[in-house]
Order: sequence, then C-alpha cells, then structure tokens
Amino acid sequence: MTSATASLPAPAAVARVWPGRFAEFLLVGGATLVVFPLVWLYSRVAGLEPSELTVSWVAFYAAYVINDPHFAVTYLLFYRDAKDRALGTVFGTVQRWRYLAVGFVAPLVLGAWAITAIASASAETLGWMIQLMFLLVGWHYTKQGFGVLSVLSARRGISFSAVERRVILAHCYAGWAYAWGRPFDPGSPASESGVEYTTLAHPWGFELFALVAFAASTVALFWILAKKQRSEGRLPLGPLAAFLITVWVWTVYSSFHPLMIYVIPALHSIQYLYFVSLLKRNVARHEERSMASSEAPSFKVSVASRLAILAATALGLGWVLFHAAPGVLDEQVALRGFSQSADALGPTPYLAAFVAFVNIHHYLMDWVIWRRENPETKHLRPSLARGAEAATAR
Repeated sequence: MTSATASLPAPAAVARVWPGRFAEFLLVGGATLVVFPLVWLYSRVAGLEPSELTVSWVAFYAAYVINDPHFAVTYLLFYRDAKDRALGTVFGTVQRWRYLAVGFVAPLVLGAWAITAIASASAETLGWMIQLMFLLVGWHYTKQGFGVLSVLSARRGISFSAVERRVILAHCYAGWAYAWGRPFDPGSPASESGVEYTTLAHPWGFELFALVAFAASTVALFWILAKKQRSEGRLPLGPLAAFLITVWVWTVYSSFHPLMIYVIPALHSIQYLYFVSLLKRNVARHEERSMASSEAPSFKVSVASRLAILAATALGLGWVLFHAAPGVLDEQVALRGFSQSADALGPTPYLAAFVAFVNIHHYLMDWVIWRRENPETKHLRPSLARGAEAATAR
C-alpha cells in the first residue's frame, strides 16, 4: 500500500466530510456551474433584452450586500493593527515595505490622480485610471484563483512543488494577458459611470501572441497535473475545478454570454468572502483557546458575534464607499452648477473616481494580505485547519 493510499480517509469519514466540501466548492466558484445554465435558460425563455434588464437589476442591488462589502472588508483586514504592521516587528522587512507602499503611498497617488482629473475636468486623465482598473482586474481574479487552489489543496494535505507553482502561476498570467488582449482593440470610445474616454490601443499581434502563450501554459498545466496524479495517486479536484472556473470562465471567456458579466462579480465576491470568514473564524477560535488557557479574566466575544460585527461593518463601509460618499459629492457638483466638470466628465465623476480608486487599491491590498509573509495567514494552513475539519466530520 502506497503512502498516498494509506493517508486516504475511511469511507465513513469521507461521507461525513463530503457535504461540507461540496458547500465549500459552491462558495469558491462551483456555483458558476449552476448559476450560468440558469441565466442562459432564462435568456432563452424570456429573450435577451428582458432577461438582461432583470439580471442587471438584480446584480445592481445584490452588490449592496455582496460586491460592496467584499471591497470594504479588505480595508478592515488591511488596516487592523496598522501601527504595529507599519512600524513594529509584525512583518519582516520586505513585507513591511510592501505594507507601507500599498497602505500609504498608493492611496495618496491614486487620490491625487483622481482629484487632478476631476479638478481639471479631464475625462482622459480619469479614463486612464479606469483603464488601469480594468487591466488589473484580470491579474486580481487569476491570483485569487491561484490562492484558492493553493490553500484548499494544502487543507486537504496536497502541496505543490516550486516548479508546479511556477507552471500554475504562468497559466494565471497567460490567462490574464489573453483576457485583456481579446478582442483586438485599435482604441475605441468607452464609458464608465458616465465618464466618456478612449481605450488604449492594443499592440498589433498581441492577441495572437497571448493566445499562443495561454495555449502553451494550458498544455504545461495539464502535463504537471497528469504527472502529479501518476506520482501521488490523487489530485485536489474541487480546488482545481474552482481554479479553472476562476481563470477560464470568470477571466478569459467571461464574454461568452452577455449576461455572464453581471453574475461574475458576485460569484468572485462570494469566493473572496468565504476565505475572509475562514480566516477570521480560525483567528477568533485561536484567540478563544488562548484566553481559555490563560489565568487572566477575559471578556470574550463569541466567534459568531465577531463575524457578525465584521459583516455589519463591511456592509456599512461598502455603502459609504460606493453610494453615500460619491453620491453626496456628485450631488454637490450638480447643485452648484459645475458645468465644466459635468459636461466633460458626465453627471457622476466622483462615482467613477471612487469605483476606480477602491478597485485598484483593493487589488493592491490583497497582494499584501494574502501572502505567506503575513503571519495571520497561518490560520489558513493545514495544521490549524484539521481541528475544524475533524469537527465537521464528527
């Protein structure tokens, strides 16, 4: 009997763990396989235009409780214990510099960029910021998919070698490049939150080059997976499927159906919020155990209460960032008759600026938070996850 076979759980244990694993799969991307067919079927029955109106309306209001909080909770994670992280010994030197650059330099640069664009009524300047947002979203999605595969595989006792990780990351970057490069864009008019701008022209031949790179990376990916299956006898099928959904469906072929674009951000946000809840739940449980072993009196808040407070705070902050703050500022522009800004940037320039600012900053903060150099991410590792999975199996 091989070591891989010996480590497999008994059938009864698998039967107890399976419902939790299936629910997890749905939350980290598997729901796509249910939602997309339903949306497609609805468009066939109701017609494309009526179904698009309905789906976009649902997506708009769902953003209040799904998309917006997923952006907002990043700020709550990132700036927690900011003084110790920026100036103390919580982070190593490289991670501390990342934290300082993303946490303090980046928002100043992005804020100055947005303010300059609005003050000068320059749709071109604000358009460049919007285009940076659209360029980086593919990087953000594919990197998150890589994190899903890495973390959930490790929690199942499956790790990837340095070479395997490089191949997987190469597939992520190739997918990002191909998603941005298709279809070929010679520079065309575009609009975001009322701001009219002209897109950056893609280099000639870039789409073909990106396609070749993506195809080559796909071959390399399946080659290392086949090799891993032969040598270890198993693959992390659920995490792997979630990864491929994230890269292929959400990123590369997101325009396969017109209604997909409305659904994907919510599915991505649910994927993200699952890992936030997993991290914070394990942190809270660790702190509970530490307080229970201490002789000092404690006034602890339950794990459920902590998660509820975090969710409520993220919900409120998301409303401020995407609705209240830009809404008040855009209303002042309209009331005071700033006709130059209104004519050049549309009726909601602050909404456009907030959307671009928060999205870009969210991508950068994630790049710092979800790294092995962040000590808090140890609570996602297998040694600390086994207790939770054992509890699920009982």
